[in-house]
Amino acid sequence: MVGMNLNDQMQGSGSEWWRHAVTYQIYVRSFADADGDGIGDLRGITSRLEHVRDLGVDAIWLNPFYTSPQHDHGYDVADYCDIDPLFGTLADADAMVERAHDLGLKVIVDLVPNHTSNEHEWFRAALAAGPGSPERDRYVFRDSTDGPPNNWKSVFGGPAWTQVSDGQWYLHLFDSTQPDLNWRNPEVGEMFVDVLRFWLDRGVDGFRVDVAHGLFKEESLRDQVFATSEEPVSGASAGESMVERTAVDEPMWDQPEVHDVYRRWHEVLAKYDGDRMMVAEAWTQSAESMARYIRPDEFSQAFNFAWLLAPWSAEAFAKVITGTFEAVGHVGGSPTWVLSNHDVDRHPSRYGGGAVGLARAKAATLTMLALPGSAYVYQGEELGLEQVEVEPEFRQDPSWFRTGKPGRDGCRVPLPWSGATPPFGFGPGQGQPWIPQPAEWAELTVEAQAADPGSTLAFYRAALAARREFSETAGEEIELVDAGEQVLSFRRGPVTVLVNCGTEPVPLPDGDVLMASGPVEGALPPDTAVWIG
Repeated sequence: MVGMNLNDQMQGSGSEWWRHAVTYQIYVRSFADADGDGIGDLRGITSRLEHVRDLGVDAIWLNPFYTSPQHDHGYDVADYCDIDPLFGTLADADAMVERAHDLGLKVIVDLVPNHTSNEHEWFRAALAAGPGSPERDRYVFRDSTDGPPNNWKSVFGGPAWTQVSDGQWYLHLFDSTQPDLNWRNPEVGEMFVDVLRFWLDRGVDGFRVDVAHGLFKEESLRDQVFATSEEPVSGASAGESMVERTAVDEPMWDQPEVHDVYRRWHEVLAKYDGDRMMVAEAWTQSAESMARYIRPDEFSQAFNFAWLLAPWSAEAFAKVITGTFEAVGHVGGSPTWVLSNHDVDRHPSRYGGGAVGLARAKAATLTMLALPGSAYVYQGEELGLEQVEVEPEFRQDPSWFRTGKPGRDGCRVPLPWSGATPPFGFGPGQGQPWIPQPAEWAELTVEAQAADPGSTLAFYRAALAARREFSETAGEEIELVDAGEQVLSFRRGPVTVLVNCGTEPVPLPDGDVLMASGPVEGALPPDTAVWIG
């Protein structure tokens, strides 16, 4: 039984909006389509923001919408200060931010600093200028006459190096169309400070930083050491971990110099009003190394992927909770909780799929929402959407083309809004959107679920409303309670939270049921969570 009080450990005053916010992730291509081309866009987002507001969240996070050839769906950026015509214009972005603020929603945008597109003007100049030029020094080019300069592998599969016509090789830890920047070159840092200011001046409230544990590589570029295993490399994100060996050490990830970058960025954000924030996508070896990113002069938050990666297990959940609070407490940080995003299989499917998977997903969500800190919700989880088995001819994830494995397309299928047949109100077009929607989604549309008080959408709205009231009065101290091997239980203020990960019902403690993820009558059924007050 462990008690943890975060009030004395948190950064600053503890009043910043992001500390307890629930943020809704919008995958731009798949949220809503305004122009009928089958691909989501900024005007589509603006037209559907009332849904997000009515859900009861505090902020939205948008995946990249910048100018891009779209080889990795926007994570290959060609211009960080303009909008890809596929998604609209800068005026559309300004209108979206203004509308979100009118509805009381903060806006977080994605930033991709580890690499650019190979169509970025810098990389084109680097190829034109040749070896040894200042232009090439903006990226990681190396000479090698005997194959790639080292044994590093791309997260998407295959070598992390591509040779150009003059014989040099460039590093790309992701797709070959995503050359890694050389962060030891001061020009790179200067450019990204300008990018931060560009979007802060347009009113965004924060940044989600992609591959925040990347940027700097160990200067020697020495070989990586592997163990013989079939587990994925831990330095890459869950949905992108395609390399089938376990890294013993990782000279391309989590190097100490990255923290200087984020201290500088912290100073930039501090000059703007409104508690501007940054959240790190930092896949690190431990909770302790993750926590280093949220020291008081760096990131506001870092994604806590331990919660997402945990199996359906009371013991596993308890270890994540205690480990998270211990780690963030050492640096005065606040925790985050997330169960799904655009890089991983949707959690109802990870928990078994079907009725059992959905029940467990709702129970895990209710448990997550009871914890101190902030939570992130991925679009479509409020509808109970599962991972889709996308037919090979419709797959677009670069990892599919490099490895032949299904990749991440199945969690990126466009949302169903209304109607009985695809595209389910996704846009004004009549055909399937960019990834086809399953016909059985007719019962899962926002329209259908809004009319059903027993729907997953109704559950999310009720849970988020209860969280808002609950989190304002319950305080920041949690205490794990021994409720048996198969039950995770903790107290937060006057509320006791239980989730039954076992196979048999368990007795409920005395008190009123404030919120439950499923029917509760005298006992807590398996795969169900409850708040007791």
